[in-house]
Amino acid sequence: MTGTTLVTARERALAVLGGDPDDATLRRYLHGIPGVDAVGLEQRAAALGTRSVKTSSKAWALDRIISLIDLTTLEGADTPGKVRSLVAKAQNPDPAEPGTPRVAAVCVYGDMVPYAVEALGAAHGDPDDGGISVAAVATAFPSGRSSLDIKLADTAEAVAAGADEIDMVIDRGAFLAGRYGLVFDQIAAVKEACRRPDGTSASLKVILETGELVTYDNVRRASWLSILAGGDFIKTSTGKVQPAATLPVTLLMLEVVRDWHRLTGHKVGVKPAGGIRTSKDAIKYLVTVAETVGEEWLVPHLFRFGASSLLNDVLLQRQKLASGHYSGADYVTID
Repeated sequence: MTGTTLVTARERALAVLGGDPDDATLRRYLHGIPGVDAVGLEQRAAALGTRSVKTSSKAWALDRIISLIDLTTLEGADTPGKVRSLVAKAQNPDPAEPGTPRVAAVCVYGDMVPYAVEALGAAHGDPDDGGISVAAVATAFPSGRSSLDIKLADTAEAVAAGADEIDMVIDRGAFLAGRYGLVFDQIAAVKEACRRPDGTSASLKVILETGELVTYDNVRRASWLSILAGGDFIKTSTGKVQPAATLPVTLLMLEVVRDWHRLTGHKVGVKPAGGIRTSKDAIKYLVTVAETVGEEWLVPHLFRFGASSLLNDVLLQRQKLASGHYSGADYVTID
């Protein structure tokens, strides 16, 4: 999967902003966006969360969830062996059910990318074509507190090692201080660092860390800023800060993606990450996507779940649908 080119993204931003993306222009644009009706947003999210899924549709929903998961391990104790085990599970989530879909990607630290690529072998590829991508967190994840040179080197190294997707973190301190031009320039520079020598580009997911942005208005502005700067996805969280993904925040980000598409005709993906552990909760997100941007977004290049434990619950629910009873905890592997 290749992302939007930097040139195209910058030209699009210039057209939307009506000027260079400096602090003054971005502040005028972002603060001109209507404020978020917090009560209305939360009520709509709550209503979408109560929608039921018929038994006949549940099997489809569970399989779709699996196909949209970025199966993740982001611990200081990660080893090549753990990554190989993660890849094995990504390729064959349920050995007892050969028809179980593969996940969309495995998400690891940059130094673990070569092991993920090697373990995937021929399965390494575009999830829209049945392959499994390798996503790498970069740019001084999870804090984002480093020099731009380090962030770019971090990104370029992961791409050179075979990463198909880069999950970067924005500088929340700069954003909250109103230094929008700096945040824009850093995202755009990281996007450029995603380029490969052959002219293709790794897809760029921009992590907002919404739990640190405090307000819905900030989430909306950060979403617009990330898209203007060339992000192919906007992602809620690193999973290291609470609250992580929530349904109201994800709904808000989907509304931004919808409005951007209406304005430009360009589609951007959304990735809620952190805290989505059950199939029941994940189905709420599927419904929210379908009702906000349409079912066409329920494909790997436009929507992902960042998760480590969600897959196990979905597998248990699939088994329950097939057999009529729940399996024990040892039915699935512990990641």
